[in-house]
Amino acid sequence: MDISEKVNKYINSHSLLQKESKYIVALSGGADSVALILILLSQGYNVEAAHCNFHLRGEESNRDEKFVTELCHEKNVKLHLAHFDTISYSQFHKVSIEMAARHLRYSYFEQLSKDIGASGICVAHHRDDSVETVLINLIRGTGLHGLTGIHPKNGNILRPLLCVSRDEIETFLNSVNQLYVTDSTNLKDDFIRNKIRLNIIPALREINPSISESIQSTSERIYDAIGIFDKSLESAIKRVSVQNSDGIVINTHDLLKEPSSEYILFTILRNYNFSPAMVKQIYEVIHSDNKDKCGKYFESSTHLLVFDRKTIIVGCINQPIKPIRIPECGNYNFDSFHLKLHIENIYDGFKPSKNSLIATLDAEKIKFPLTIRNIENGDKFVPFGMLGKKLVSDYLTDNKKNMLEKKRQLIISDADGNIIWLIGERTDNRCRVNENTSSVLYLSLI
Repeated sequence: MDISEKVNKYINSHSLLQKESKYIVALSGGADSVALILILLSQGYNVEAAHCNFHLRGEESNRDEKFVTELCHEKNVKLHLAHFDTISYSQFHKVSIEMAARHLRYSYFEQLSKDIGASGICVAHHRDDSVETVLINLIRGTGLHGLTGIHPKNGNILRPLLCVSRDEIETFLNSVNQLYVTDSTNLKDDFIRNKIRLNIIPALREINPSISESIQSTSERIYDAIGIFDKSLESAIKRVSVQNSDGIVINTHDLLKEPSSEYILFTILRNYNFSPAMVKQIYEVIHSDNKDKCGKYFESSTHLLVFDRKTIIVGCINQPIKPIRIPECGNYNFDSFHLKLHIENIYDGFKPSKNSLIATLDAEKIKFPLTIRNIENGDKFVPFGMLGKKLVSDYLTDNKKNMLEKKRQLIISDADGNIIWLIGERTDNRCRVNENTSSVLYLSLI
């Protein structure tokens, strides 16, 4: 079977392309992309070419553009050209040159695909690229998904050449006397992928001449098995956890009953930016006999994880608010809440509010301006119905508030710095309405 038939069989087995549809071929001018467009044309597929000039290799970049222009003219293929100032983009967005070029390339392909009504974008990754990806992921440390290599289809990105090697591609091009260009940076031993391509794979071939085929075959079997694995993992996650508005609650007792409980925990927590090393520490705490684990917490870049009895709670880290000044009664709109303040004369039969979102206080005992802020170390107040002062942190602990809830707790204090309301929790007894009260200050969260 020649390479064209082999690729076409692969296309059909993975349902990658349809003869009646139009496709874009990402044409760099290198051997892989040149072989791809020739094979697709020979099999009767409707394709247009797209070439990106990133202006990173001086005259060599212009040489590539000239080559693909002449090739497309010769093969009567419509060519779309794009020019990018990749270095400026990289500096502005603070990303590497490689990431900048990747983003520019795929963003352009996506837009072009919409503009011309293409059904997909064909890129020329081959079997050796997939094998290199598996080895890179293995060296860096990866989960099972990283061992599946490059997939034939990812959204509208299509990879028809994954069934053939680089040697097969070059043999094919030589057989049809087709020239191609070579990116000089691919010959340098200074990037991880090139080190694997130029040094590691040749060394492995000395042990097993069919190493690329073996790795690719294994990665395909892993890919098939992962479908079953993922379904089982998803069921386990549902058994041990419940998602809420900004995070998740994990039942540690149920978690430990599951096989591979640490991997289940890792799968859950990686979605909240906890590193593998942090997950290992968290799992050790779960597994420990330490009775004081309640209240322990870990922070990722975006989330806080708190141990709370038989559960661990994961929620977004709220940035501390800047103190908000309330100069007088009125309606105040803030990012996450609305506060209404007004004063009314007391009336017969008045009863203090039992609604946690409404505070009723003796207006004459409150000095404006008021301040809304987060709790701070050492904050004290006199909880409603009590006589002595109590640390706010102790009050929240006594009321079973976890670390996450404590960090989110807001208070309102008066002009003298006295806390008059733990918002949504409790008012200060010194401001309570009594028989001598003539007017009532209403503070309502909406």
